[in-house]
This record gives sequence, C-alpha cells and structure tokens, in this order.
Amino acid sequence: MNLLLSKRTFVIKKARHVSFCIEPRRFANIPGEKKSTAEEISALLKHKNWNFLLESSEIPQKLSPDVVHSVLDRNKLVVNPKRLLDFFDWSNHKLGVTQHIDSFSILVLTLCNSNNFAPANHVFDEMLQRGYAQMDILSSLVKCFKECDSFSSKPVAFELLIDAYRNKRMLNEAVSAFLGFKDEGFSPSVLCCNTLLNELLKGNKMELFWKVYEGMLEGEMSLDVYTYTNVINAHCKVGNVKDAKRLLRVMEEKGCSPNLVTYNVVIRGLCGTGTVDEALELKGSMEAKGLVPDIYTYSTLIDGFCKKKRPREAKVILVEMTDRNLVPSAYTCGVLINALCNSGDLCQAILVLEKMIAAGVRPNAVIYTPIIKGYVEDGKFDEAKEIVQDMWQKGILPDILCYNTIITGLCKVGKIDEAKMCLVEMERRKLRPNSYTFGAFISWCREAGNMQVAEQYFWEMLDRGVAPNYATFTSIIDGYCKYGNIAQAFSVLNRMLELGRLPNVQLYGILINALAKNGKLPDARNVLSELYNKGLVPDVFTYTSLISGFCKQGNSEEAFLLLDEMCQKGVRPSIVTYNALIGGLCKSGDLSRAREVFDGISGKGLAPNAVTYSTIIDGYSKAGDLTEAFRLSDEMPSQGVQPDAFVYNALLHGCCRAGETEKALSLFHEMVEKRIASTLTFNTLIDGLCKLGRMSEALELVKGMSDRHPPDHVTFTILIDYCCKNGIMKEAEDLFQQMKERKLIPTIVTYTSLIQGYHRLGDKLKVFSLFEEMVARGIEPDEVVYSSMVDALYREGNLHKAFSLWNELLDKGLLKGHVSETLVQSWCEKGEISALLASLNEIGEQGFVPSIAMCSTLAQGLDKAGYSEKLPMALETMVKFSWISNSMTSTDLITRCQMDGHTESVSNPPKQSAFEVALQA
Repeated sequence: MNLLLSKRTFVIKKARHVSFCIEPRRFANIPGEKKSTAEEISALLKHKNWNFLLESSEIPQKLSPDVVHSVLDRNKLVVNPKRLLDFFDWSNHKLGVTQHIDSFSILVLTLCNSNNFAPANHVFDEMLQRGYAQMDILSSLVKCFKECDSFSSKPVAFELLIDAYRNKRMLNEAVSAFLGFKDEGFSPSVLCCNTLLNELLKGNKMELFWKVYEGMLEGEMSLDVYTYTNVINAHCKVGNVKDAKRLLRVMEEKGCSPNLVTYNVVIRGLCGTGTVDEALELKGSMEAKGLVPDIYTYSTLIDGFCKKKRPREAKVILVEMTDRNLVPSAYTCGVLINALCNSGDLCQAILVLEKMIAAGVRPNAVIYTPIIKGYVEDGKFDEAKEIVQDMWQKGILPDILCYNTIITGLCKVGKIDEAKMCLVEMERRKLRPNSYTFGAFISWCREAGNMQVAEQYFWEMLDRGVAPNYATFTSIIDGYCKYGNIAQAFSVLNRMLELGRLPNVQLYGILINALAKNGKLPDARNVLSELYNKGLVPDVFTYTSLISGFCKQGNSEEAFLLLDEMCQKGVRPSIVTYNALIGGLCKSGDLSRAREVFDGISGKGLAPNAVTYSTIIDGYSKAGDLTEAFRLSDEMPSQGVQPDAFVYNALLHGCCRAGETEKALSLFHEMVEKRIASTLTFNTLIDGLCKLGRMSEALELVKGMSDRHPPDHVTFTILIDYCCKNGIMKEAEDLFQQMKERKLIPTIVTYTSLIQGYHRLGDKLKVFSLFEEMVARGIEPDEVVYSSMVDALYREGNLHKAFSLWNELLDKGLLKGHVSETLVQSWCEKGEISALLASLNEIGEQGFVPSIAMCSTLAQGLDKAGYSEKLPMALETMVKFSWISNSMTSTDLITRCQMDGHTESVSNPPKQSAFEVALQA
C-alpha cells in the first residue's frame, strides 16, 4: 500500500511538472472562425433568452470543445456561474463528443468561487463518470486554479474533489488527491480531513488512514477534537490501547478537551482488550470533568464486564444507568441476561428481564432463549415451556432455537415423549424443524442404542428436505459404529457424499476407529488412504485408533510404522498413543521394548499417567516380575500420579498368579481400607485362593462381599470351575442354582465348566441337559462344549448324532484334534466312512491339520471297508493340505497304521482358567 501511495504521489508531482510546461492560455490563439464563434456566444450569454438565441442561430453547427472552453474561460468572471453551467450542459447535449478536461476544471472553480458548491459537486461527478484519469483531473484543476488570481482565495474545489472520490467509495483516489494537493501547497480544511479519516476508519483502510494523518501533521494542520477522536479510535481498533491513552493525554496537554465521544471510544477500546476495571475508572475521570455518561458509555461497560464473565458487576452498572433515567437497549439487556444465565444466576436474569419489560423495552426471542436454556439445564422443563407460552401471549414470536433448546434438553434426559409433544407444538405454530431438531432425536436414539429409530428420523429428515449438518451425520455414523453396524455407517457416509457434503477428519476418525476396534485393519488403512487423497491430515485420535488396533493384534511393527508416519505428518502423539504401544508390546511379551517406550515418554514432552503405569505394571505382573511391578507402583506418587484401582488389581493378579497369597491378601486389605476395592478385586483374590486349593477361604470371601461389591457371574463361574475340575459337582450345582437365584446370567464359560465336569464323571444326561439349556438361552457353544458332547455321544454309541455335531464343529470352524481323532478311528473301525470321506476337503479348508496317525487310520479304514478305489482321491486331498508328504503312498499309510497298532492321540492345548477367560473378555 505504501508503494501504491508513493507511486500516486509521484504521478501527481509529474502532473504538476507537466502543468508548468503548458502555455498559460493554450486556447487563446484558436483559429479565427472559432474565436469569432466564441465571442458571438459570449455576447449572447449576456441575454436572458440566450438559449433561444443560440438555438435560432447557426452556432450549434459551429460548436466544438475548443469553442466551449474559450467561452468558459472568457466569461468565468463575467457571466453568472449558473448560466455558464447551463450553457455547458447545453453544449454537451449538442456536441456529442467529450469536452476538454480544462472546461470542467474552469467550471468547477467558477462555481466554487461563487459558493455554488452543489452544482460544482455535480460537475465533479460527471468528470468521474466520464472516466478521466486522476492524474489529468489533478493536473488540470491545479493549472486552472493558478492561472486565475481570482480563484486563489477559495481553494475549496480541491476539497470537493476529495469528497467526490470519498462519496463514491474511491478511497485510494481520495487519499491520493489529498496528498497531491498537499504537495502543491494546498491544505484542505480540518473538516475535510476528519471526514476522510472517519470514512477510512469505517472501511478499515488503516494504511491509508495513517497516510492522511501523517500528511496532516506534515502540513502542520491544527488538529481538533474530532481528529484526535478518529486517531484514538484507530489505535483502539487494532487493540493498541496504550497509544490511545497516550493520545488522550496529549490532546489535553495541547488544550484540546476530549468530548464524550472521545471518552466512549477509549472506554470501548479498554473493554475490547478486557481491561474493564480501567474502563470503569476512565468513566469516573470523565464524570469528574463534568461529562455525563450516555447510553453508549453504559452499554459498552455492561458488554465488557459480561464478556469478562462478571455479570454481577455489569448488573450494578445497569442499575446506575436506569437510575439516571437512561433506558438500555434490548441488545444491552440481552447481553446481561445471557451472561447471568451462563453464570448460573437464572433468578437475576429473570429480574433483569422483568425490569426491562417494565421500562418499556420489548424483548425478543434471542433474549428469552438463554432463560429457556437456563431452566432446561436445571431440569425445569415445565418452567421453560411456560416461558415459551408466555412469549406467544405477549406477541413475541418464539423462534426455532427456543423450541430446539427444550427438545434437546428433554432428549438428553430421555424424556422423549415430551420432546415429541414439543415437536408437534412447534409444527402447529408453523415452525419448521431443522437439522438441530432432528439431530436431538437422533442423538437420543444413539445413546439409547436404538439405531433403528435413529435411522427413521434420519430418513424423515431427508424426506422433508432438511439437510443434515455435520453434527447429525457424525451422530448417526458414530452410533452405527458404536453398535458394530459398520456397513450401515458407510451407507450413511455415501449418502452424505451424494448430498455434496465432504466428510471431515473427525468423521473419518470415527470410521477408522470402528474398523480398528473390529479388527478390520486393512479396511481402516484404506479409509486412511482416502483421507489422505482428499488432502486431509489425520488427527492424533485417528492415528491412535489404528495404532491401538495393530497393537491388539500383536502387530507392533506396523504400529511403530504408523507412529513414524504421524510424526512425519506433524501430528504429535499423545500419551494415549504411547499407552496403546506399551499395551501392545506387553501383550506380545516384548517387555523390554515396552519399557523403552515407557522410559522415552518424558523426552517427548509428555508425562506418564495412571493408564501408562497400570499398563506397564500389569505387563510386569503377568510376566512374573513382581519386583519391578511394585517398584514402579512405589514410584508413581513421586511422579504426581497416585496408584488407582487398576494398578492395585494388576499387582493383586500378579501376586495370585505367582502364588504369593500373603502379599495378595495384604494388598487386598489395603484396597478395602482405601475404598478402591471392586468386585474385580474380590474375583482376583477368589481365583487365586481357588488355584491354591483354599476353597473355604474363597467361599468366606464371597460371603463378605457387600452390596457395594456384589458377586457377579465371574465370581460364581470361578467357584463353579474350581468345583468341576475337582469333581465336587454337588457344590458346583449348588453354586449354579445360587447364581440363577441372584438373576446372574451364566456365560459360555460357566456352561463349559459344568459340562466338562459332568463329562469327566460320565454323567451323560447332565451333559446333554446343560447343552440343551445353553442353546435354549441363545448361548453359542464353543469347541470345548462341542468336543465334550461329541465324545459323550460317541461313548454312548450314538455315532450318527456324534457325526451330526462333528459336522456343526466343521461348519463353525471349531474343528480341533482329540475328538476328531477318536471319532475317525471309531468310524473307520465300524466301516462308516463314506460321509467322512466326503468331508475331507471341508476339513482342510477349515485349517484343521490331522495327525499322521489319523491319516493312516483313515487309509486303513477305506481299505478294509472295500473303498480302495477311493484311496488315491483321499491321498490327493491329504497331500493338497500338507497333512502328509507328497512322497507318501497309500500303502505307506496303511503299513504305518498296522505298525503303530494304535491311533496317535493329540492332546488338547492348555486351557485358560475361567477367570482368565473372563478377564480377557
């Protein structure tokens, strides 16, 4: 901008230089014919009926810009200026070509010289409309002014040109004209400068503003109160209150007394920067000098104190204002009411509203809304609805925000029927629900887990032509993700794209988080790539979701690659990110690397929190390194982190796993004393005692569980599992009945323990009964239950039903070794192998790898049953799935079986305890 101004100043100076090169009377020596025409016109202009005389002569045919200029120049001090203007307008109409720019300048100067400023403005407007270059206008005006001594006493034309540019919002040109005239030695009046300063201030043209102000100082112009007020306002506008106050002192020192407007400007500046106490002091200083605060003064102070969240003091100012018979505006009252409501002072807000109405100030919906919101936040929905009804009665129209405030509040507390009634009332009043209205219902449905109804609201919203906002899309997509319906979440995302709404980082983050939590990491990676392709940068939440997902799958290498990627993208990992990494490494047993990450956290500008400590302590506890686990827990208070229930439970679990019962009991009693014990704490200790065979102590502990830590299904499952493993089935049955009496729902682990227990005792009826019961409850049997059932049926001789269940295992991908080996041997011995042969491919596709012994048994069974022609096909399948080497023949298999004389048994893999399974869940 400085460059622009300097260039324009240069142009003006150049114009001035050019004007000196032009001969003083460039049109004086016009050709004889034109000269005589000009003289003839000049003579006719002295008559009142000049227009008629000109029209009646041949002069119209002789007119030219040179002739018109000569006439104006000859008569500028002779003929009435208004008549000259009329002649000029007449000649414009007759000529049809552009007049000389000097003709305009002479006419403007002539009109100004006779105080005909309005017509002069009209001429300037025409000059600007015709598009004359600013350089030409300035040059012509200065030249014509200097050519006539009679003009020298009234340089007001220069001010009119500045005003003409200003009025047309050509502020750059106005400033350039001001600076150009100043350089020519002409000083516009202070009034002209003040008006220009004020306009520049309004247009936020601050660089131009300071150019004009500097020009005034350079021209040693006398600054008045309006100049100072404008400059103070300029300082305040950019938050430079320090210089504003300095200038206030300077103007007083120079004998220019600030007026009320000046003080108001400074008070507003102080309030704008938050220094409201100083603003209040300045008001006192102003009053001490005899100036009386006006409505603007008080309104500014009230607004300032409210923005500083000091509504009580703002209310005191309002009282003082009304005591002086000054009526606050609806806006001022609204600001105070809003501030009081936000501070929880609803009663005072209502008092202000009542006084406002009593003073004759009519409130609007914007003023009522904070009060409605205040009632809603206090749970006083009836009062909120009464306010709305009161508004209708007073003829004040509640808007959609009034109703949305109530509907949103009702939805948040689950009063959905009342919210629906409000919606009906709103529509009856011809108020159309918007995205926030529907969003409130959708949000409630999401929290309640009723995504089907949420979807109905969503589609109704679209059917009504209401475009969902980002909050609505986020709410419904988040709801689907939260309840595992990721496919539907993507369906809504596609609908969003169809509507031309691009998802933001938050939405992509929700989808990535859901996919990662559900183990769909390749899909999550694809969504991340889509996010990159749209030019978006994932946030720390998105990266952490993916990192956590990979850690849970034991893929720490991929997790660390993502960590490097996020750092390269400029996204700073949070403590949650590092907690996920530590958790993943601990889970995979890489404690040394987990410790490296833990020790490096402080170097990243972060501090380990309770989750960080509990994760690493749990890792050490599970690894059996209780010394380090306890050392870290002892270190926590010195790091400003107090050990919580998670830390204690991790240590307790570690002690129980290590068989350090006394230490575990000591920790347990400490937790009870600190009131951080939970049902999980009791379960951990009960499990530890059961593993050590101290069942009586475990039962005593159960009896001691209070209403605060009631036994849950895990508690009973631990005890039932112990009893079943030790053959105490009567006690297990009693515990199972107690569990049902307490309305605790047995889980798959509970049924598995009982079925295995009765299976060991050979009580097939109980096994079958429990199996039917769990299926009736909708509990999906696992491989252990199926194995027990198949084995029980096999032992009963019911091979047909055993094969049926075995097929179920196969279909569900639960096929494992021991039962299958036993059944294959039995079916082969009995020659019932046709169905088994048909299932070979499916067995291989499920990933089950039978032993060589089982393959040998099958080969011998086929041979004995007369299916030797099927042996090559069976052998091909075995080789295909790498059950046997491709060099092995059917003869080799049969021979091996005969040599072994028995079927090799495959032991079941070690099974976790019931408590450990529950903990993982």
